[in-house]
Amino acid sequence: MAPSSGALQGRRVVVTRSSSQAGSLAGLLEAEGAVPVVVPLVEQVVDPEAAAALRALDPAAFDWLVVTSPNGAEQYVAAHTTAPAGVAAVGATTASALLSGGVTATLVPAQQSAAGLLAEFPSGSGAVLLVQALDAEPTMADGLRARGWQVTVSTPYRTVPARPDARLQLAALSADAVLFASGSAVRAWVAVFGTSTPPIAVAIGPQTAAAAATLDLKISLVATDHSLRGLIDVLVTSLSSET
Repeated sequence: MAPSSGALQGRRVVVTRSSSQAGSLAGLLEAEGAVPVVVPLVEQVVDPEAAAALRALDPAAFDWLVVTSPNGAEQYVAAHTTAPAGVAAVGATTASALLSGGVTATLVPAQQSAAGLLAEFPSGSGAVLLVQALDAEPTMADGLRARGWQVTVSTPYRTVPARPDARLQLAALSADAVLFASGSAVRAWVAVFGTSTPPIAVAIGPQTAAAAATLDLKISLVATDHSLRGLIDVLVTSLSSET
C-alpha cells in the first residue's frame, strides 16, 4: 500500500459504491487520513435463474473467460472453481476478485476499461464466456464478436439504484470530494442529486467520465490508473499540487 501523503488528511470523501463493496475503497481512503462518507447509490441483485445457468456451463467448453467487473468476477467464482485457459479481466480490481476465488487472470489491459481490453484482446474463432451485468453496455460483446469470437453472455446480476436517506444526502453534498467507480453510480447520483456535487468529482476512467458528460455532470478528475487505487492517487496528486 502506498504511504499516506497527508493530502487527504481530514478530507471528507464520498464513496458511492454498493454497501457490500464500499469497504475496500473506504479502507484505502482511511489509510490516507481521509474520512470516508459511504453513500451507497447502487446495489447488485443476483438473478437466481441466470446464476443457475452460469453454474450449468462447462468452463472447459470455452477458450476464454472475460469478466468486466468485480461483481461479475464474484459471481463467476461462486459458480466455478476452474476457468478456461484464457482469462481476461477488465482491470486490476476485477482480476483481484477472480484471484480471491482461485482464478488467475492471464490478460489485464494496460488501459483498464472495456475499450482497453478489446484493444489488447486477440482475434480468433473460438468460444468466449462473457460475464457481466444484465444492464451492461453491449460494447464488450459486440467487440469480441467483431474479432471473430463466438460469445456466450452470462448476466447473473443486475445493478439497481439505491436512494440514500436525507442525512446521507446532506453529508454527501457537504463533503470535499466524491468518487465514481462506475457509470451506474453516476446515473444514480444524478437521479438523487441532479448535477450538484462536492467541489471535486473523480471518475475511475473515461467510460465513467463519458457517462457523466451525457448527463451534464461535471467531472474534475479522471484516474489514469482505472482502479480503486487510481481513484485515490489522482485525488491525492491534485490536492497535493494545491498545497
